[in-house]
Order: sequence, then structure tokens, then C-alpha cells
Amino acid sequence: MSDDARTNIGTPSPGNPSPAELRDQIERTRDELGQTVEALAEKADIKAQTKEKTAAVKDQAAQKAALVSDQIREKAGQAAQLVKDKTPDPLLEKTAQATAQVRESAAKAGQYAADKTPDPLLEKAGQAATAARANRTPLLAVGAAVIVLLLVRRSRGRRR
Repeated sequence: MSDDARTNIGTPSPGNPSPAELRDQIERTRDELGQTVEALAEKADIKAQTKEKTAAVKDQAAQKAALVSDQIREKAGQAAQLVKDKTPDPLLEKTAQATAQVRESAAKAGQYAADKTPDPLLEKAGQAATAARANRTPLLAVGAAVIVLLLVRRSRGRRR
């Protein structure tokens, strides 16, 4: 609605307006009033504004976390490279050889244990491991309860 139309609302126009003109003017006024109410309702919708602000802050935090994570990885890589550069080559070679020997010994020990363990025991161990993985939460809860019980019992023994 134009400023002239707003200032002329309720004042008779130079001629008597026809009913159709009055209806058009009323319809325009209703549309403008509806748009104004919608704009005010949008400004007053605190829940929506809060959600938008929360989403923006969450995105900003995720971006900062990713940036910091990248910086930490970069610094760790630089530190590792610095240590590698400062470490004498003979020591690096000995470390690599020792690592290879430890891996080989562990593989041999694992194979030896698997060869010497009876098949029924291997099957039972596999079943127990599967059951433990399936019931991880209850097992952790029971373990925590046992630890608490032992700590309480231990503390009572010191008081006597």
C-alpha cells in the first residue's frame, strides 16, 4: 500500500468511491495487515530463533574443532619428522630391526599357542569372546560393581 493510500484511509475520496473500490481498498489493507502480523510473529518466535542460533553456533564449533584437529595433526607430523630427523640412522635401523623381531616373535608365539591348544578349548574361547562382545554393557556394569565392592571392602579394612 502506498503512503497516499495509508493517509487517505477513512477519508472520502474526491468522489464517492464505489463499493468495488471500497472492497479493493479493504482487501489491500487486509493483505498488508496480514503481512505485518506475519513479520511480527516471525520476530517474536524465540524458539525458532534459538534453533537457528544453536545450529549456527554448532556449525561454528564444528568448524573450529576441525581446524584445531588439523593443526594438531600438522604439529604432530612436524614433531615426528623432527624426531626422525634428529635420530641417528643407526638407531633408526636398530629400532626397525627390533620391531620386526618383536612382530615375528609375537606371530610365532601366537601360532605356537594356537597349535598346542586343543580344538574344543579354541571353540569355547571363540564362543566366550562372541558372547562377551554381544553383552559388553552388562559385563562392564558387573565389572564396575565388583571394583566398587572391592574398594569399599578395602577401605573398611583400613578403618579397623
